Amino acid sequence: MQTENSIRSVVIVGGGTAGWMTAAALANAIRTGCTITLVESEEIGTVGVGEATIPPIRTFNEALGIAESDFVKATQGSFKLGIQFVGWGAQDSTYFHPFGSYGRNFDLLPLHQYWLAAKARGDAPPLDELCMAWAAAKRGKFAQPLPDPRSVLSTYDYAYHFDAGLYAKYLRGYAEQRAVVRIEGKVGAAVLDGASGRVSHIKLEDGREIAGDLFVDCSGFRGLLIEGALETGYQDWRHWLPCDSAYAVPCERAGEFTPYTRSTARAAGWQWRIPLQHRTGNGHVFCSGFISDDEAAATLMANLDGQALAEPRKLSFVTGRRNLFWNRNVVAVGLSGGFMEPLESTSIHLIQAAISKLIALFPDRDFDPLVIDEYNRIAINEFERIRDFIILHYKLTSRTDSEMWRYCGAMDVPDTVTWKLEHFRRNGRLVQRDADLFGPPSWLAVHIGQGNMPHGTDPLLPLRGADHADHLKKLEAALARAAEGLPSHADYVARNCAAG
Repeated sequence: MQTENSIRSVVIVGGGTAGWMTAAALANAIRTGCTITLVESEEIGTVGVGEATIPPIRTFNEALGIAESDFVKATQGSFKLGIQFVGWGAQDSTYFHPFGSYGRNFDLLPLHQYWLAAKARGDAPPLDELCMAWAAAKRGKFAQPLPDPRSVLSTYDYAYHFDAGLYAKYLRGYAEQRAVVRIEGKVGAAVLDGASGRVSHIKLEDGREIAGDLFVDCSGFRGLLIEGALETGYQDWRHWLPCDSAYAVPCERAGEFTPYTRSTARAAGWQWRIPLQHRTGNGHVFCSGFISDDEAAATLMANLDGQALAEPRKLSFVTGRRNLFWNRNVVAVGLSGGFMEPLESTSIHLIQAAISKLIALFPDRDFDPLVIDEYNRIAINEFERIRDFIILHYKLTSRTDSEMWRYCGAMDVPDTVTWKLEHFRRNGRLVQRDADLFGPPSWLAVHIGQGNMPHGTDPLLPLRGADHADHLKKLEAALARAAEGLPSHADYVARNCAAG
């Protein structure tokens, strides 16, 4: 039952993916007694490059009651089993970061410990071949995982590629059907309450004023409320993650309709390839200190599958985060809270995670500092653990062919990364602290894929009394057989969720 102190109005500043994901989730969570207003301007563009996702997006859609087939159709979507990395460890290297596990542990020690022992003897298949996600992805196959844990077809997960602009449009319809009010207009200023220091209302450029109890800042890099009004401060991580610019361009869909994202390392950054039903998304993320804008754009345009459908659009950014994600009565969601470069497709997930925490720690009008502190503690920890995983990709390179890669290979990294690196280098142990979004299989993929082979194995391994080399060979064969029986990615989409 609503109390005198309950939040009675939520104002979301900014639309796009962050704004409409927030509006849809709050409209689903709040059934009575509180208005939800979203203010956006059609004159202000959105970044809109977050077209690749990770598996938790499925949980978000399911919580809203959105059917997968409807969502994929509406967003011209496709399916994603992981990311293929080309040229990251060495120039000629290729590996796959899968959604899911490598087989299934069959003994007291993790499967990869037996693989390391077999590798040392020269008797191991490539690690990728022990992963169901790659067995399907390399063959261009896709189907939903099976629920039966006895089947190898239960050992992988999946996410989506989709048009982020179409997703925002879809969620706008969902939110407006549930009484979210959209106001067209540009925000000119935020007005603070003199007594509490909180935002009392925002002023639009045309003079209108919109008051609220809780404000959600989805205004993008500008951070109109979290930074412009509250001066929260920002931590710059470019010394660890040097890329600060990107060119993005769509092209005609050509080449393979892959059920995975591809990330190809370039001399001063990397290029993404994201296949949708109606086009392919492409982008070149780069460090402006090591390459000119013209060279970066030319690199992108020279490496497209098909005819470009637009001129390349430049984005500039500073990888890092606000000192606080929740300050007073303002919660920053999406780019207003920080920017994580898109290497591991976490941009939309970080929006989702911010919204989920807000709902779990929803305030009343007292804005209890204990609640705000807990929100910030969880948010900062998650942001920094994702940062560490992305740093790993840059640090673990043997490339010396260009200035940027030489810098990355030699740079100092946070202690939280060094700690994990050293554990794995010594005996292949994958250690975790706190709640990592990316678990042991993800870290294993990058360690091995980029050449960080351990000096030894778990000291318990020789005391187990068996090497299980036959198990690895049988697993590789079983995964290949299972993958061959799956439909192609193109056929699966055509039968189940073609956009028409």
